[in-house]
Amino acid sequence: MDDPEVDNSELFNEIADGQIYPHNEKWYSHLLDQYKIYVEMADRISSRRATANSYFLSVNSAILAFVGYLSSKESGEYLWLLAIAGITLSVLWESLITSYRNLNTAKFLVIHKIEKRLPISPYDAEWDAMGRGKNPKLYRPISHIEQGVPYVFMVLHAIVLIRTFPVRVLWC
Repeated sequence: MDDPEVDNSELFNEIADGQIYPHNEKWYSHLLDQYKIYVEMADRISSRRATANSYFLSVNSAILAFVGYLSSKESGEYLWLLAIAGITLSVLWESLITSYRNLNTAKFLVIHKIEKRLPISPYDAEWDAMGRGKNPKLYRPISHIEQGVPYVFMVLHAIVLIRTFPVRVLWC
């Protein structure tokens, strides 16, 4: 994903009648409270992403286990359907990973903008320490690693599809 920009005029609000929200003690307190909530929401997105990954990993593993079971029973008439279902789920999984990656990228850009108004910028400093994701020796984005897993399952399901396709044609 290209690095989108966060417009300060869209991030920091005005109050009624075009007046600027006064930068007083209350403003900084509100800013800190909203920052805490926003960081918590970014963490929840990561948690939902992990839950989704666990779900898709489990379903794909179950499909392959069921394929193995049916293959041992020599009742492989519908294995191609399971393979197509597995490929479809893997494609959806990869799309979901991309969506979560893009959402997290946007959330952390906003967090970095908010941090410019706070005394310290720990997330921005951490991102700098990691070479802003451009040096794989310092940091390899988790989404790049996790995105490979659905492709592994796509290949496994494709092998099942290819191996069972001739059987399906002979039975039809």
